[in-house]
Amino acid sequence: MPASASKSGFEGAVYSGESVDLDTATPGAEIYRLFEQGATGFVSLESLRDSVENLATKFCVRKGKIVRTVKETTSKPPHILGNFPRLEWQFECVDSPKLAGTAVTSPTVDKLTQLERLKKLMENGTLTVQEFTSEKAKVLAAP
Repeated sequence: MPASASKSGFEGAVYSGESVDLDTATPGAEIYRLFEQGATGFVSLESLRDSVENLATKFCVRKGKIVRTVKETTSKPPHILGNFPRLEWQFECVDSPKLAGTAVTSPTVDKLTQLERLKKLMENGTLTVQEFTSEKAKVLAAP
């Protein structure tokens, strides 16, 4: 759903979240919002991130585009007593970039985008080095 027509899942919540600007939105582009919350405190933020990323990717692919995440908001631990893990993405669907006159395949662009996003999350402290390494290995192992 467009971010302009929806309310953040963190808005008005008892437990706030931490937002990270991952990229600058393209002027005039439609920004979309996806929010997921774990059913228990045992759901990891990584699994929520995978789910949101999958949904965003499918949404943009239907438009013939790729995902570019602009902002990520995550819940702050401890994830107990109703403060279940939550994650929200604000993203846009952009045309696939071109390199050397040929279109980059979507899986390649997707992997590069994922790795850039993971690096930013590690640099700002959202992910530990261990989590970054684990997530990076998953991205690189995917077909």
